[in-house]
Amino acid sequence: MKQPQQTEKFRQLVQNKYQIYNSLFMSLPYDKMSNIGMLLPFLYEESRIKFPEGKTPIEIIDAFFENHTKITDEDKKADLLFRIIQYIERQVVLFDSIEDAAFSSLHETTEAGTLTQFHQVAEEREKLEGVAEKLKDFAVKVVFTAHPTQFYSNNVQRILYDLRSAIKSDSVTNIDLLLQQLGLTPFVSHTKPTPYDEALSIIYYLRYVYYDTLGELAQKVKSLYGNETIENNPHLIQLGFWPGGDRDGNPYVTAETTKRVADELRISILKSYYNHLKKLRKKLTFRGVSERMTSISEKLYEMIFHGKDSMSHEELIAELLLIKEDIQNKYNGLYLNYINDYIDRVRMFGYHFASLDIRQDSSKHDLIIREIFQKEFGLNYDEISDEARIEFLTEKSLNIDENDYETDVTIDTIKNVKQLRELQRRNGERGIHRYIISNSESIFDVLIVYALFKYCGYQDDEINFDIIPLFETINGLNGSEETMNTLYNLPVYRKHLERRNSEQGIMLGFSDGTKDGGYVKANWEIYQTKERLTAVSDQNEMKVVFFDGRGGPPARGGGKTHQFYAAQGKTIANHRIELTIQGQTITSVFGTKDQAKFNFEQLISAGLKNSVFMDSKMEIKEYERQLLDDLALLSYKKYADLKSHPQFVPYLENMSTLKFYGKTNIGSRPTKRGGPKDALVFEDLRAIPFVGSWSQLKQNVPGYYGFGTAIKTFVDQGRKQEIIDLFNHSDFFKTLVQNSMMSMTKTYFPLTFYMKENPQYSEFWTLLYDEFLLSKQMMLEITGYNILMQDEPISRLSVEMREKIVLPLLAIQQYALQKLQEGTDKEEMYSAMVTRSLFGNINASRNSA
Repeated sequence: MKQPQQTEKFRQLVQNKYQIYNSLFMSLPYDKMSNIGMLLPFLYEESRIKFPEGKTPIEIIDAFFENHTKITDEDKKADLLFRIIQYIERQVVLFDSIEDAAFSSLHETTEAGTLTQFHQVAEEREKLEGVAEKLKDFAVKVVFTAHPTQFYSNNVQRILYDLRSAIKSDSVTNIDLLLQQLGLTPFVSHTKPTPYDEALSIIYYLRYVYYDTLGELAQKVKSLYGNETIENNPHLIQLGFWPGGDRDGNPYVTAETTKRVADELRISILKSYYNHLKKLRKKLTFRGVSERMTSISEKLYEMIFHGKDSMSHEELIAELLLIKEDIQNKYNGLYLNYINDYIDRVRMFGYHFASLDIRQDSSKHDLIIREIFQKEFGLNYDEISDEARIEFLTEKSLNIDENDYETDVTIDTIKNVKQLRELQRRNGERGIHRYIISNSESIFDVLIVYALFKYCGYQDDEINFDIIPLFETINGLNGSEETMNTLYNLPVYRKHLERRNSEQGIMLGFSDGTKDGGYVKANWEIYQTKERLTAVSDQNEMKVVFFDGRGGPPARGGGKTHQFYAAQGKTIANHRIELTIQGQTITSVFGTKDQAKFNFEQLISAGLKNSVFMDSKMEIKEYERQLLDDLALLSYKKYADLKSHPQFVPYLENMSTLKFYGKTNIGSRPTKRGGPKDALVFEDLRAIPFVGSWSQLKQNVPGYYGFGTAIKTFVDQGRKQEIIDLFNHSDFFKTLVQNSMMSMTKTYFPLTFYMKENPQYSEFWTLLYDEFLLSKQMMLEITGYNILMQDEPISRLSVEMREKIVLPLLAIQQYALQKLQEGTDKEEMYSAMVTRSLFGNINASRNSA
């Protein structure tokens, strides 16, 4: 679809519908909100005109009340502002629903990145044989995380689902009813969710989006590449799961939580099989087949509701294959495609639905291993040599008892490691088979986890787990090659890998990498790290599988995933594509069947393209590497100078929403590492509130800071054309620029123009603004674009609409922040206003953190 056509369709299907249904929304009889729809345009105009003039939020809100209301009492003003916040929250949901409902109309089934388009190109280039070969062992895995970047409750999710359907059919009556329901349904929880609550929220998507979507996608793959594609590789499409297993920084995830979530995943997939089978039984009514179907249904019922192990996964597959055989041989193959579809799903989802990962920070393991060494061996871990550590961590076998220990984290870790054997038995090995170590920087971070299994009673050949280091700091990335080479050459660990099909998973953290090194440096460092780890793995005859810890926005490794993976050349292993998705990214990119199918196709085709086609733009030439090295170094220096600025952390703490994230009750995790301290330090900041706070300020610093300075250095040296050529000839650099442009499109510095006059932060604010202007100018120059995101009209228009909707919300947030900064005897009220305003802004951004 050409850009003018896309723009016109967006106008018709999204912008116009929003105007129509928003007018309906404005007339609904909400309690205490009946006049908000009339007042909101006035607040928008006050904000739109006066923020660019440098007016303060207090001046803008005061002018709104003075010019458009008769309210003078401070408490009554606050009451109206809270009602406006609630109103805009629901406007965001309405816009989400309209845009999601239009998704399939805005994206053609043959556009770039879809499997249909990829198949056509492969056929034209006579590459179908290569595609078929790659599909034999390729896989795409999307891993849902528990990271708190979205807050819709299950009640609101159900309204969203129904509202999308009503909008698709233009049912005004149903839309009216649902908007009324939306207005009367609470958005905000007064208590933090537990990790189990978070798991249930995402399991909702597994059952009502992914079970059908991925089943249908498997059928599409078969229709394009033959039935044997999925039959030979039933794990082409995979789901992963972190809620309930991710302990990194979350003390509320316990062994009991992990067991409950694993059980819930198992029960949920069995329920999906049971419900699917009910529909099948209406068709497969043949003698012998019907009886087998009934027997399977009864056994599934016993497993779901009585906790019985009535039928193993292997037995279920065997029964289904007998049914298939009967249909083929006795009943003319009638409805054969239906039973094939069912078998494909049972093979795909197993008894686990999504693989539950275990994750913990290396620093916690360090504490645990010291306690174990002291108790079991009478040794001070810190005082023995590296050689002795390796020997104790790889050669010693124990069967320790958690009751002999005193530290909570040690007790719970021992319990958890011990129970993993049983969880694997019930859910299948694919159900829980990875242990991820955050902040990995040495071989010992991996070996300690190996030792934990051996100390908890596992024999070497019973450790059916992939131990995955997560390299996320610049130091960790730089040392990762040496770390992995050493591990590959340790006899005990090498034998472990050989038992794991000579495959090593390695996770790379974009979020903390960007926070630590800045946007350009982190992305280029991770790219080169992948190259080095690919080479060292190949040299050691190991198959490396990369797992990317990507967040929502470009500042946390997000942005356009298809372009990102399609831009990786042959120097990077491409056995599987694995990445995390979270919060708003789940709802906005994979939240509906149409979106999920489209974006899974984009990932599959990106991985296939890397292996089957090799365009020159995918390979980074030697002179281009030097350019990228220089750009990364220049941008890193600029970013490092900003980080070391004495006002960096105070500015975030005092002028942004940073300290309010923990009050939102969005997620179960604390918002910073390290526990309570008197002073906030940069190292303790979590990537989500860090990036999210810049997003709430509409400054989005981590997504571009230093990029403009780096390019300008080349321009000043008369080397501008080199950067233009790099953009035009390197898919990697082009993707880097385009994702950064997305960050800048969501930036709106007029919101904080008033900070230019702040006696404490004026100079620091100016640093940020100047780099934004420079980065925008430089990127437009090297791309030849007239506006940011020029070649992505739908995304750009969506951002513009969303920013317009939330501008009054941002004005209220800044107003409350300024009141708190200036001092007020109503601190609790204004703190609540800041916290409440976070929700609508977070959801409107869709990938703000």
